[in-house]
Amino acid sequence: MVREKTVFFCVECGYESPKWLGRCPGCGAWNRMEEELRGRQAAQIKTAAGSAVETLAGLGEADDALRISTGLSELDRVLGGGLVAGSLILIGGDPGIGKSTLVMQAAGGLEALGKKVLYVSGEESPRQLKMRAARLQVEMPGLLILAETDMNVIEAQVEAIRPDVVIIDSIQTVYRPELTSAAGSVSQLRESTAALLRVAKRGNVTVLLIGHVTKEGLIAGPRLLEHMVDCVLYFEGDRQHLYRILRGVKNRFGSTHEVGLFTMESFGLQEVANPSEWLLAQRPLHAAGSVVTASMEGTRPLLVEIQALVSVSSFGNFRRLSTGLDLNRVSLILAVLEKHAGLHIQDCDVFVNAVGGVRLLEPAVDLAVAASLVSSFRDRVVAGDTLFIGEVGLTGEVRGIPFLEQRLHEGSRMGFKRAVAPKYNTDSLRGRAGLEIIGVSTLEEAVREATD
Repeated sequence: MVREKTVFFCVECGYESPKWLGRCPGCGAWNRMEEELRGRQAAQIKTAAGSAVETLAGLGEADDALRISTGLSELDRVLGGGLVAGSLILIGGDPGIGKSTLVMQAAGGLEALGKKVLYVSGEESPRQLKMRAARLQVEMPGLLILAETDMNVIEAQVEAIRPDVVIIDSIQTVYRPELTSAAGSVSQLRESTAALLRVAKRGNVTVLLIGHVTKEGLIAGPRLLEHMVDCVLYFEGDRQHLYRILRGVKNRFGSTHEVGLFTMESFGLQEVANPSEWLLAQRPLHAAGSVVTASMEGTRPLLVEIQALVSVSSFGNFRRLSTGLDLNRVSLILAVLEKHAGLHIQDCDVFVNAVGGVRLLEPAVDLAVAASLVSSFRDRVVAGDTLFIGEVGLTGEVRGIPFLEQRLHEGSRMGFKRAVAPKYNTDSLRGRAGLEIIGVSTLEEAVREATD
């Protein structure tokens, strides 16, 4: 029999101590020591002989048809085609953003397919869950509900019921009674998640964990859970607006480049079938500083409006703010415009925004950012039926980008007539994209197209 003992470890550097210390001797951090129980009963320890060794060829063919659809196509898209049996999935986001609503609607879609779903609630009573299901208009007469936070009880119930999918809402409320630390602490979260990982792999059960994001923007403080799970999804958006964006940051069974778009209505989340139309719905057609670009989110092209405001500042401390775009990238484009396009904007305040709450990180939107800055600075309106797509180099060249044909087809479908794009890509696409393509090699050429 292995004796159990309590140790304290630093969540910053991993230093261990037999007693709690206010300051870690290893890294000097204050109040970062967490309690952990070490050792287990001998009966719980598995020997090597208890695990079977298999060959890769003996496992048969990899079959994506084994994925389980949630009934929400946007969620399935971000997951890579649906839930993988035996996977552990973490859905993180700010409190109140709609994580419980998302998994409740997914539970309804799973039950409609005949899957057995166990909803473990640590924050709501079964009657409150029924009230929420009624508000969301989700029919789930067979949904199994367990209002419990004790990890040992949850494991026993999963073993007895053997569901296809388990939903834990939320992981911060689950605790191991063997540990003396409070629920939500690092040691409790790590032990509970490790137990759920064993449940998922041993019983081929798909487990969905809901995790709240802290003030620092991390799931459960340190990013311990992200390394333990198979898939991490972030549910983002502003609670004061309708839009919600589901984004994958880790996925062992699919791409992390896909995004799912939803709107929050009074009766729950609604999928956005045409994201480009939704993102451009309120675009001003005759406003200086407004330019549309085509960005790739995974395999999906999205038309996004870039807005810029350049105004002369009366103060010495000039402001540079960016929303949805990398501020360092915006500063780089400003420097290139100064050097190669003759725009003297060093004494101006500059504000740039990617409309709709999306985040554009690929360099293919550089040309649109530059065009919007020039349009606002010169107070000249860019033609509303023109797209700007391309990467801007430090020497003022416009560089080629991938997936240009898909971007142009999306623009043509949404009614755009012209596209300013890298000449490197456009020669082979003329007549194939459904709109007029203007190839440019330098930023100066693009600026002329934006303001003429």
